[in-house]
Amino acid sequence: MKKSTVLLSSAFIAVALIILGFALKAGIDNFSDRDRDVTVRGLCERQVMANKVTWPIVTKEMGNDLVAIYDKIQKNNAAIIKFLKTNGIEENEISVNPPAVTDRLADSYNAENVRVRYNVTNVIVVTSSKVDQVRQLIDRQTDLMKEGVAVVAENYQYQTTYEYTDLNSIKPEMIAEATRNAREAADKFAADSQSRLGKIKTARQGQFSIEDRDQYTPYIKNIRVVTSIDYYLED
Repeated sequence: MKKSTVLLSSAFIAVALIILGFALKAGIDNFSDRDRDVTVRGLCERQVMANKVTWPIVTKEMGNDLVAIYDKIQKNNAAIIKFLKTNGIEENEISVNPPAVTDRLADSYNAENVRVRYNVTNVIVVTSSKVDQVRQLIDRQTDLMKEGVAVVAENYQYQTTYEYTDLNSIKPEMIAEATRNAREAADKFAADSQSRLGKIKTARQGQFSIEDRDQYTPYIKNIRVVTSIDYYLED
């Protein structure tokens, strides 16, 4: 009787060990599957036209008679504003900045060598969504010379800038495309490694970047976003 009981107990223990072994193997296999993943990136790029332009129109006057310089600036401003409005620029798109006056006699080190005392910089700024129209006017700004207005060439301080301000309208579509591209890359990796693609482990969306296409066409913008996704791999 005791021998039968011992044999029965041993059989139960053996069965329990077998079941435990299968459970441990399944757990290890599942842990191993969960530990395998692949990180892929999906890129989406768009080229868009700028929808906002800021154009500083700069003139300079020099002389010793500040009143005469002021009168010349007023005449220049009137000619520039007439040129802009005649060519379709609205009054609310034009802003006139106060003149910046440099008194060269104020520099005591060079006072004795100064022949022309005042150097005055005047800036009229056009801010508009009519990008193509403003670009045409920039090409025609030499027409102002007929009115006696000499527009100063652009420099680092005064540059025409172009912007794209409607990013929110294309964000969802670009994110979706970047995600699809990431999924395609993950599917290919899984197929090449004889695995199956599992669920998403983590996902990260990069920042959107907006840059000029090149230095010659700053009114054409490159928009770019990269999405990074970690997928589980399964056998």
